[in-house]
Amino acid sequence: MSGVSSAASETGSVAIQAESLTKIYGSGNTEVVAMQDASMTVKSGEVVALLGPSGSGKSTFLTAVGLINQPTSGKIYIAGQLIVDGPLALTDLRSFRRRHLGFVFQKSNLIPFLKAVENVQIACELNGMSSRQARLRALELLDYLGTKDRAQSYPSMLSGGQQQRVAVARALANRPSVILADEPTAALDSFRGRQVMELFSQVAREHGTSVIVVTHDHRSLDVFDTLYEMEDGKLSRRTLTVNAEGGGH
Repeated sequence: MSGVSSAASETGSVAIQAESLTKIYGSGNTEVVAMQDASMTVKSGEVVALLGPSGSGKSTFLTAVGLINQPTSGKIYIAGQLIVDGPLALTDLRSFRRRHLGFVFQKSNLIPFLKAVENVQIACELNGMSSRQARLRALELLDYLGTKDRAQSYPSMLSGGQQQRVAVARALANRPSVILADEPTAALDSFRGRQVMELFSQVAREHGTSVIVVTHDHRSLDVFDTLYEMEDGKLSRRTLTVNAEGGGH
């Protein structure tokens, strides 16, 4: 399937690199260190889980590497290009995000008055495709993700798992090198949650897309290549072990 199911030839190259990211809010007596000296290297096609309790700094890290919330200090490289150096943006971040990054959130955030195919189509059009090209791309992505039969359904007519599949299709609209997902299975049961996690693994394997998932869900950790844990704003790599039933610890 041209443009959808193509394994990356650059698997193993570094897709995203965060170096010593620190984020400080306030100053003096009101200073809060939300993230401290956090570093992570993610290769093309790698699926990474970011674990940690609420308030530990996970979302701060994700929004930093997602070029939404710039760090106080540290550097962010994407596809080998230095994009952020502390509070200094070295390119137009909005344009760069649109071309290189895809996002999936806890709630699908689909536009309620647009059908599934239209939710994906509009993302394609925002990336410069004609309406016809965007429609074909949207249908192709929904087919790839197993929801083409619900293309004409409004979000309210879809299950939570189906909504998240449409959200993943939308995230793939611009053929991103990195997908960032923030608690994408929090509102799903274990079966549908695992389906979404396996979907990220499939996308990474077949597209060479790197995926970073912030999650509290320990039921599907065996799906990931690498685990990181955040606690009190500090990031560390964690070893994955798998029990006899195939679940991660």
